[in-house]
Amino acid sequence: MFGGLINRIVQQLGSGCEMDEKDILTDHIIKLRLNDAQAIIEQWIKSNGGQSLFIDLIEPILADIGERYNNRQISLAQIYIAAKIARDWISRYEKELETNELNATKGPVVIANIEDDCHPLGRRLVCSFLRVSGWNVCDLGIDVPIKEIVNKAVEIEARVIGVSAMIYTTAENIRTLKDEIITRNLDGKIKIAAGGAVFRLRPELVAEVGADGTSMTASEAPELFDRLWKMTL
Repeated sequence: MFGGLINRIVQQLGSGCEMDEKDILTDHIIKLRLNDAQAIIEQWIKSNGGQSLFIDLIEPILADIGERYNNRQISLAQIYIAAKIARDWISRYEKELETNELNATKGPVVIANIEDDCHPLGRRLVCSFLRVSGWNVCDLGIDVPIKEIVNKAVEIEARVIGVSAMIYTTAENIRTLKDEIITRNLDGKIKIAAGGAVFRLRPELVAEVGADGTSMTASEAPELFDRLWKMTL
């Protein structure tokens, strides 16, 4: 099915056109050409591998598409195509990631969408990169009550909690998470990593809601968790 599409892409790349794979893939997403986008991805995986696909292509494109959407330059249709590509990447490498987690060398962390937040893609991507990096990840899913998050962290002796919030109103719930940690005398023993679109737009919000750090991309999350883990008492 992809034969003709791949030939066309190769012709584009070899025709002196200045567009690289990222530009071409972005153009396919903007123009809602899912099959063409998938052909680019298949060709990239054959040449560079799945993890490179995400870090070098999908992740920067997601950031670009998200920024365009926030500036009202594109519609939800383009967001859907970009999200589908990212979800497909996760599903494709899920078994490999589960194997990595069975052989985890780093201590347990809890990941969840904060209470009232139901946007799973960013959280799932972060979980993927944490598992690849050797973390033992307890993924609680979407819209998780504050007490449940802290209870699980205490149960498995996690020293870092990662919470995702897409918009300001749900990010505000991280304040309640911080208060719960303080109330249980766990401040300093458990750190909060905050993520989501709202923190890319407003990095200062991390400190305002009581979180201890954020990463601008999912692939940078393992480095953040390493740093926060070392900061715990």
